[in-house]
Formats: sequence, C-alpha cells, structure tokens
Amino acid sequence: MERNIRWLGFGAVIRATGVSLILPFAVLYLRNVLGLGYAEIGLLSALTGILPLTIVSFAGVVVDRVGRRRILLVSLTIEASAILVAAYAMEVRSLVGLLAAVITVSTSGAIGGPALSAYVADFVQGSARTEGFTYIRIGWNVGFTTGVLSGGALIGFLGFAEVGFAAGAILVVSTLFLAAGLEPSAYDRDRAAGVPRGVGGTTYGLRDTVRVLAKDRVFLVLCGAVAIASLTVGQWGVTFPLYVNTVLHLPYSILGLGFAVNGVLVVVAQAPTTRAAIGHRHTTALYLGVLLYVVGFLILAVVAFVPALVLGVFFGAVIVLTMGENVLSIPMTTLPSNLAPATDVGAYNGAFFAITGAGYVLAPTLGGIVLAVTGSPVLTWTLLCVPAVPALLLLSFYVTPRIHSEANRA
Repeated sequence: MERNIRWLGFGAVIRATGVSLILPFAVLYLRNVLGLGYAEIGLLSALTGILPLTIVSFAGVVVDRVGRRRILLVSLTIEASAILVAAYAMEVRSLVGLLAAVITVSTSGAIGGPALSAYVADFVQGSARTEGFTYIRIGWNVGFTTGVLSGGALIGFLGFAEVGFAAGAILVVSTLFLAAGLEPSAYDRDRAAGVPRGVGGTTYGLRDTVRVLAKDRVFLVLCGAVAIASLTVGQWGVTFPLYVNTVLHLPYSILGLGFAVNGVLVVVAQAPTTRAAIGHRHTTALYLGVLLYVVGFLILAVVAFVPALVLGVFFGAVIVLTMGENVLSIPMTTLPSNLAPATDVGAYNGAFFAITGAGYVLAPTLGGIVLAVTGSPVLTWTLLCVPAVPALLLLSFYVTPRIHSEANRA
C-alpha cells in the first residue's frame, strides 16, 4: 500500500474515534434533551445540509486549483474546531449554537471530501485505487467502532457536553498527525510550480470545467440516480437511530453497541467485499448495495409482528445495512474518479457529492415526516424504501449500458 494511503488510513482511525464519540448521538440530544419533535428534527437535519450542498461542487473545483493536501488539512482543522463548539453549545443548551456547529462540521466534510478523493486518485489508479479507498474506510471504521461504543457508554454517565469536548481534543490530535505525515501529491507539486494541467496544456478556467461536466450526460444521470436512492439510504444516519431509541425504546448503550457492530463488520468484511468486487462492474455494486439497504430497513417491520424480537430485529437490521454500506462504498468512492478526465478529478467528485448529497439532505425530512404521521413499522419503512425503485431502474436501463467498461470495472 502506498505510504500516503497508509498514513490516511492511520489518521482515519484517530479522526473517526473523535467524530463518532458524539456526532451519531446528536439527533438524540435534540430529541431527549431539547425535546424537539420528529418532524422538527428531520427539518433541522435537512437545513444543516444546505450549506455543505452548495459548497461541495465549488470545493471540488478549488481542489483542482489550490491543491489536494492543503484543502484537506484546512477542512480537518475546521472540523475539529466545530466539534469543540458543538460540545460547548450542548453544555449551555444552545440550539442555535449546536446547529451552527453541526453545519460547520458538515461543511468541512463537503470541503474535504473532494480533496480526499482527488488526493487518493493522484497516488493510485485502477484496482489499486479501489483498494486504497477500502483501506481508508477500514481505518475509519476501526475508529468509528471505538467511538460509538465509547460514546454510547459514556454519554449516560458523563453527559453529551463532556463527551463532545473529548471528541474535539481527539480531532485536534488527528489533524496534527496528518499535517505532519502527508506529502503533496505530484499534482499538488505541479500546481505549486505552475505546470499546466494535462498534456495539451489546458487552462484552469472554471468555464472549461463546467462545460466538460455539462456534456457528460451519463455521469449526471448517474449522480441523479444515486441522489434518488439516497432518499432511502440516507435514513441510516438520522431516522434509524431516532426510531431505535424513541420508538423501539432501546437505550444509548444498545444503540452504541449496534453502531459498534456496524464498525466491526466494516473492519472485518470490507476488504473481502472489495476483493470480491474486483473485476466486476461498479454499477452492479450500486444495485446490490441499494437493495441491501432496502432489505435492512424492511427487517425493522418485523417488530410489528413479533415485538419480543426487538433486539434481534435491531441487530439483524444493523448487519444487513452494514453489508449494504460495504458494497455501496466501493462505487461511491471510486466511480466518480474513474469517469473523470485526469484534469478534473476534483471537480467530478465535487459535482458527484453535491448532486447525490441532495438526497442525503432531504432524507431526514422525509424520515421525520413519515415517523410523525405513521404508527405502523410496516408502513413507515415501506414508504421510506419507495425511492429506491426509480433509482434502480435508472441505473439498470440508462447508466450501465452507457458507461465504458474499463471505467465501470472495480
């Protein structure tokens, strides 16, 4: 594994530990401490995603012009600072302060996501690129497992704010670690030296980049299909923990344990899943990943028939959803870079995150409304799985036949 990819994997362990100590439990703070309703939480969760959504595409263009490493480190610094602000807002029970901090954390992710993708793409190509993203994802989930397990246990004893301050301190350490270890990529060095992009000496004009993206209809339809699917997939982040804690009445510790199972399964199963996907089509992984999310959410409907199986249903859903997450992560992290011209990898990743992010932004609002108006687990999760149907049809009948086989190969 290339040295800088290894460094990112190690850094991901530390960073994910800090983020997951507090962030997965933030919606429960809104419900259980501030007393907000489901629909309100869904709407506020959507609002926190608007600014990142407007920034992410621009961030991808900036990454191609300013440099991958520099933008990545700036985003991590912002993230660490925002988590500390979130902890303070929880301490003083400031809804406005907490929302501002969460928006800032999401915005830092919107800035850093295209930078990370382009940085990895600079160092590795082909199947090695797929494996590189997998290595970082495994590192992230080692930290995620540690963080959610610790957060679920500690919040009940110490409180949200205290755990949040610990999370911020860990993120400061991870940012310093990566700043010390990451090297500029060849693209970064060429950009700093003023070397033109591409063998044809193309310019850095924004208009040129927009023109390239606008003409790539297959890429744009791919983004749209994934955005629609995200209306279902995105229920994992907000609606799922809300449902588990406030409808199924499972405590923080059990929820944290479930998230920890998710992290362990990624660590154990992601590499074999990626190896199994090598040589197959990325779009096949997209279909399978979305279908596994649908199955995982529908498992929750079993509670309506056998309430005594609530723990088994919860952990069964976590396992199937994690399988979907493992499969879906392969094309989500790699396919945009494969489809991009070498001169516009950052811009393509930014556009992909921006368009698909619209689904993730709207998903909590959809989930909150459905939770507020339905009382049946069967109806709740059936409605939330409906958007997956048109997404799968678009992927099957329009996108897959039109993607070049080499770009579509994992």
